[in-house]
Amino acid sequence: MKILVIIGPTASGKSALALETARERNGEIVSADSMQLYCGLEIGTAQPTEKERAGIAHHLVGCFPFGEKVDVYRYVKLADAAIRDISARGKLPILCGGTGFYVKALLRGLDELPGDDALRRKLDELYDSDAGYPALIEEMARRDPAALEKWRFCRRKLIRALEVVSLCGKSILELQTRRDAPLRYEAEAYRIERSPEALRARIAERAEKMLASGWIEEARSAIAAGLLESPTAWQAIGYADIGRFLRGEFDRKTLLEKIVSASCRYARRQRTWFRHQHPEAKVLAF
Repeated sequence: MKILVIIGPTASGKSALALETARERNGEIVSADSMQLYCGLEIGTAQPTEKERAGIAHHLVGCFPFGEKVDVYRYVKLADAAIRDISARGKLPILCGGTGFYVKALLRGLDELPGDDALRRKLDELYDSDAGYPALIEEMARRDPAALEKWRFCRRKLIRALEVVSLCGKSILELQTRRDAPLRYEAEAYRIERSPEALRARIAERAEKMLASGWIEEARSAIAAGLLESPTAWQAIGYADIGRFLRGEFDRKTLLEKIVSASCRYARRQRTWFRHQHPEAKVLAF
């Protein structure tokens, strides 16, 4: 089954290119952005507006309440179903997004992870509490620092990661995507590259526009509705910082600086991931 794949760091221009390509090649877009899955976060996750979509169907955008858990396993099932549906109607599925882990899992597949109920109960007793959390952080820093960096504020994920590394000696991140597995789709893949300076300028410009377009009020409502306690959507960049701004911890200029800095750090991680994990993608340099 043929698909087109467009990947790249945040604010690199993926969505615009995907829309242009969809119009030219009779395509529909399947999002590969773990935060754009959620409704109520439209501005802060840069979901394409109805005007921007201009009649092009988008799949897996704004389709779940942010209180619902959507992990990579569920995402792959949903994306597979969307791709089959688009292809069956004679259109080109265009996978577009910056969540590299989701893209890799969809294209290469997922491994089943080891588990042991007795070990899990023991780990829960030791670490699944506010009192046990510092010890969990210390243990993960020693055993699986990469998973700790990814899920530092998600105790349940850290416990699961500790269970996996205890059973097989490998990080859950290493096991979740198969590095050398063949592609599951006949993929025509492209990776957008911009210089770090150009990308930072785009990130800053977009963040300012988002704040001016109602992001602060969107965040106020989402936080009041429990966003920061949600199982997965709490990770969306900017919302926690806006919460701190609303509490008067810093001014709007500092808020913008924090959002831009966090987005640039994320973009660096994305660039590294895509360069190493997606050799199938041709580089589009801008």
